[in-house]
Amino acid sequence: MDISKKKPPFPINQGLRKYLRKYGREDSIAVAYEDMLRWNDSSPVYDANGENTYWESVIYDMATQEEILKGLKEIYAELKTGGDTEIISHLTVGAIDYCLFANSNPFRIKIVNKLNDHHDYFYIKRADASRVYGLELEHILSPNRMDYMVDGNTLVEAHIAGIPGDQFMDNYMDSPNFYPTGMAKEFVKFNERCFVMLLGDMRSYNYVVAITPDFDKEQYRVRPIDFDQTAYEGRQNHYKPQYYKENNKIIDFCIQLLTPETVEQYRYEERTLMKRRYKLALARLNRLLDSMLYQELSTPEKIATLAADLNIYHDTKRFSKYNHMGRILKSHLALMLGKPKPKKFSGKANYKERERN
Repeated sequence: MDISKKKPPFPINQGLRKYLRKYGREDSIAVAYEDMLRWNDSSPVYDANGENTYWESVIYDMATQEEILKGLKEIYAELKTGGDTEIISHLTVGAIDYCLFANSNPFRIKIVNKLNDHHDYFYIKRADASRVYGLELEHILSPNRMDYMVDGNTLVEAHIAGIPGDQFMDNYMDSPNFYPTGMAKEFVKFNERCFVMLLGDMRSYNYVVAITPDFDKEQYRVRPIDFDQTAYEGRQNHYKPQYYKENNKIIDFCIQLLTPETVEQYRYEERTLMKRRYKLALARLNRLLDSMLYQELSTPEKIATLAADLNIYHDTKRFSKYNHMGRILKSHLALMLGKPKPKKFSGKANYKERERN
């Protein structure tokens, strides 16, 4: 598919800023994104196999470094302990890495426990309205909780643990513990969540797989880590991970393992769970969507093509009158979470075909 390679950032408007304050997502932080850009030297970061990771380990001059390191520890304390620095006095900053590859050009901060060498990460990024909307929708409607905070043009995000999707396909799917049916079920549900929330660009390196051992098999949870293209792209299939060639290894065994009836069952199960969360958080979600109604999130051309696609998908003409992605998403959510039970399929036909348009 023709996915946008570099999405422009969109500033947070007044309505979204008001929402963030109301729900405790806005806070004063010690180091802004612009402060992090004051590094004066860097070196590439390589993985265990000697491959370039597209991250650069950055170095600051002595005076700047002392200020930055102190501020980063305070940010981590705010993120994890509500600002109580005494509880994390034994922590130190192990590394600061900068990425030129991603839309948000993030800084990755490694926090190390000096007592036992355990480490954690968090990220400092340019605040982008698309990403913030994606984080909030994921927090409200998915089974995952998202920890982040915003201050001005700076976004701070907690690390999302898991195996990156591309590494999972390359290294884990051939392991003896791998449970193909469980992964197929979870990927169908993940695919449905992305489409309901209009979360785009879920290629294999933009999500992680969290693994939980169970008494007789493993359980999987696919979690997005890139929210930059929430409600941005112009075709409905851009919001369905099943159509990205980078996910083909997973899709291929989904096709082999799942019947159409099973796929519809899993999709309906996921929408039912999302509908329950939707109802429980309806006031909060409406405030979020209302702040989105006049927020610039895409181009007129992309809005028009997505509206046309969704008119066909939902068998309606209502999307033609919408000129903002916020209105499209609000109607799409209501329609997706109100869909009837899946139809019955006769026979044992394998799930062998996918839409291609």
